Amino acid sequence: MTLPVEILYGIYLGVLTGIVPALVAGVLGFVFKYFTGVTIPGFGVVVLALAIAGVNGGLLALNDPTVRNSERAPAVLTAILVVLMLSLYAHAQGDKLGATAPRRMSLRTIRDRTLSADVIERVGGRGQVRIDIAGSVGDMEGYPPLPAAIRAEITDGEWKFPADVPLSELETRLADRLKTEYDLPDVAVTIDERARATVSAAPPMGGLSKRVPPGQRAVSVSALVPTGIARGDEVRVFTDDGAVEGTVLSAKSGGPAAKPNPASASPGTAAGGDGVPRTDGGEGAAAEAPPPSAPTTTGGEGRVTLAVDRAEASTLLSVDRGRVLVASRGTHREFELTTLLRRAGKRFRRMTVRADGPLDGHSLADAAVRETYDVVVVAAKAETWTVAPRGGATLSAGDELFVVGTREALDGFTEVAT
Repeated sequence: MTLPVEILYGIYLGVLTGIVPALVAGVLGFVFKYFTGVTIPGFGVVVLALAIAGVNGGLLALNDPTVRNSERAPAVLTAILVVLMLSLYAHAQGDKLGATAPRRMSLRTIRDRTLSADVIERVGGRGQVRIDIAGSVGDMEGYPPLPAAIRAEITDGEWKFPADVPLSELETRLADRLKTEYDLPDVAVTIDERARATVSAAPPMGGLSKRVPPGQRAVSVSALVPTGIARGDEVRVFTDDGAVEGTVLSAKSGGPAAKPNPASASPGTAAGGDGVPRTDGGEGAAAEAPPPSAPTTTGGEGRVTLAVDRAEASTLLSVDRGRVLVASRGTHREFELTTLLRRAGKRFRRMTVRADGPLDGHSLADAAVRETYDVVVVAAKAETWTVAPRGGATLSAGDELFVVGTREALDGFTEVAT
């Protein structure tokens, strides 16, 4: 057999026999570099590759002086060289991968993945992101198909959210918003780092009945409906027989037609035949008012459907008309506080004290939480919640905490204490 043929045969034999040694060398290079930071010497890789190749294909047994001097010596030597080169290359790639792979990977880091910086918009000093629906909205298994009109509105809607939250939180917020605005029973959302959302939704399965709380009844009454009423508002209806308080389930009014402004229509609106954005609460939105986040009334004569106590339902059923007064829910100071903290770069986090940790069996003062970790414990719960616990408060494993600090400080404190 001629020399070129022997060399080609040797290359073939080396590739065939060197696959297993190359895989083993690559895996070992990755494991050693990833867990110990140590690179296996090249001589060790060569010895290992020859040993594995000898067991796998008999090359080590062929590496004998009598064989090298035989007529098949070119093929054998070529095969040995191919095995060594494959093993060294695989080891180098495994070592490189072990050096660049992230050292710490957990479900939490996967859950806390964030948006790419180039999709974040700066508005008023704060970042926001616009979520784009990728492709068409899918149907959920076990449910009927989603109506085409709702599918198109979700796809074409403008969904904007704060950009300083993990993607898992953005997915939850978008799903909750879709459920609220389109009355959907179930929604599944997946958002990638480029703010592209894959959405699957189930169609509305019922009308008014599922929104009526147990023990109450839904009653409609004609009235002069104020501007801005939305589902969930607390109102009081005055009649000649007395006043009835209830929660708005739906409202519709016929206010003056607004100047067409399709760009300002909210995702929960649909354009009427005259081009005016319409909601389930009126004929159009005032031109100077900002687009609502949920369908609201525009004011004027209309009807309001309320969820009222069973005993008071007969009062509204006996009248043809009532007068609607919207009750104030007051100001939620806790939300204002959260906003102020966020503007200052602070975050809330709820966590549980772990056993044998730096907080287990120690007081807040002994652990020097503020000085060491740059966070503040604003509430602690052993049996009951204690707001602003004193430094002498002793913590135990299983106690729950509300902690305030920067995101980096909270991450560091969480890794140590929980």
